[in-house]
Amino acid sequence: MHKLSCPQAAAVEVSTSAPRSVCRVVTRSRPSIVACHASNSSNREVTLLDYGAGNVRSVRNAIKKLGYTIRDVEKPSDLVSAEKLIFPGVGSYGQAIRILSQKGLVAPLKDYIASGRPFLGICLGLQLLFEGSEESGGCEGLGIIPGAVTQFDTTLGLPVPHIGWNNIAPTRGSALLDGVGDRRVYFVHSYRATPSPTNADWVLSTTQYGGEFVSAVNRGSVSAVQFHPEKSGSTGLDILAGFLHPEEAVAARGGERAAPPAPSPSPAPTSPPSGPHGLAKRVIACLDVRSNDQGDLVVTKGDQYDVREKEGGRDVRNLGKPVDLAARYFEEGADEVAFLNITGFRDCVMEDAPMLEVLRRTSERVFVPLTVGGGIKALTDSSGRSFSAAEVAAEYFRSGADKVSIGSDAVDAAQAYYARGGVPDGSTAIEQISAVYGKQAVVVSIDPRRVYVTDPAAVPHATVRTSKPGPNGEEFCWWQCTVKGGREGRDIGAVELAQAVEALGAGEILLNCIDNDGVGKGFDLDLVDAVSKAVTIPVIASSGAGCPQHFSEVFHSTGAAAALAAGIFHRREVGIEQVKRHLAEQNIPARL
Repeated sequence: MHKLSCPQAAAVEVSTSAPRSVCRVVTRSRPSIVACHASNSSNREVTLLDYGAGNVRSVRNAIKKLGYTIRDVEKPSDLVSAEKLIFPGVGSYGQAIRILSQKGLVAPLKDYIASGRPFLGICLGLQLLFEGSEESGGCEGLGIIPGAVTQFDTTLGLPVPHIGWNNIAPTRGSALLDGVGDRRVYFVHSYRATPSPTNADWVLSTTQYGGEFVSAVNRGSVSAVQFHPEKSGSTGLDILAGFLHPEEAVAARGGERAAPPAPSPSPAPTSPPSGPHGLAKRVIACLDVRSNDQGDLVVTKGDQYDVREKEGGRDVRNLGKPVDLAARYFEEGADEVAFLNITGFRDCVMEDAPMLEVLRRTSERVFVPLTVGGGIKALTDSSGRSFSAAEVAAEYFRSGADKVSIGSDAVDAAQAYYARGGVPDGSTAIEQISAVYGKQAVVVSIDPRRVYVTDPAAVPHATVRTSKPGPNGEEFCWWQCTVKGGREGRDIGAVELAQAVEALGAGEILLNCIDNDGVGKGFDLDLVDAVSKAVTIPVIASSGAGCPQHFSEVFHSTGAAAALAAGIFHRREVGIEQVKRHLAEQNIPARL
């Protein structure tokens, strides 16, 4: 059985070797600077400050792919002897500062940064450089850069967290960001630093999302980025290469650093950027993974949640191997990959070692965000040991997941929340995981079924006037939430569930639809519109995609931040790149 341990006391994995050569990563727009090379340099080691929260495996894999070995910070003196340091901060601001303080790393980290040795902070690793943050009730930071980190303004109508692929606007040339051009990078955060006269000499790039925020900083050898280069595909590997071996990066670009681009007018802060730039609408490939009748993990796809063939021996539908399919979708341009473990319930989800191994192997080949769902909850194993939901999630994060998806347990949590009068009590998996890893790490998957009504006043649920009348001409409907793979209905609507889990700390909604699943006639636009209007967190539309037009339809007609598909991608009926190019033709921002 895979051993569970507290995320704050996680054993770190030390790399003792690195590949001798690094393969070229190719983009369609321009060659990558991550060129094939064999290096005899003895300076191919980077120190990694992993304080035990969130998915750092992807950072490790990206560093190794670029030909470097990793030395972990295990004690404060390791920072004294470090020659090149990467700090991938993940989770909540208060949790990070607390752990750094407990481990005695705050003062040595400040000393390292002041020494002028190469430093790269990632995501929270950028925010911690500032004087403090509003997050976690207000926290003091490292105080390296003037200014405070504040939450995005949800009153502007933009989904928060800011999740997805956005552009950066460099303020000057640099080995780190030269060559990125108009290629997008991946962000996931609810708080941001803003540029000001007091930190202008630090700001290396900005990004637009309801106004301008700092997306990269640099002064001397100290750099940090708000986005995740390890999750930004070949573009992100180029950026990491620019930090790890800047001289080679500059040489690969012809020996000259690019001049900063001419400033462009900022979009109105009250609406999302439009046109080809700005935050892209995400196209997500979903892999339903379960054991077949022979006990092997396979990717399957149901029709209205039935995953068995309709003829013959009714075997589990087998559409491929999880790791290979995920790698294919990364190469084809998927913005994210989601694994949903739909294998039957177990006494202890941590005994499902094959799913953890799927994540580990996938993270070695896929450099975009990975979500995993299925069995993320508090549990007691067969030997009587109990683990919290945060400890269970920690195993998935350490294995390569960036986000965890919670399904049936979220319905229980929402019903209990309303029974308490709409008061969170900290007992749910959503609250426990988001408190440690941040709300952006928690996705709630909703499986609703359409219920028609003649009179909205006759039901205690949020109803809408439907564009598709019911079988008896009903003009209104609501969506009943289900559990156990759609087999059991509950007396709570999708709108009410979404609002409850947002209040509990979820950062994103994966909105399925049992009625449309596997039908291929398009997303349930009424449902997606109703839920996206009811919450301020991003909503992922799922179930029903059959052609590229269905993606542009859901983005034009609703507030969906992303759209997910499975069967049409697995069977190669529609290609991911085909969907992206269609979106671009429809003037919908997409990462090509």
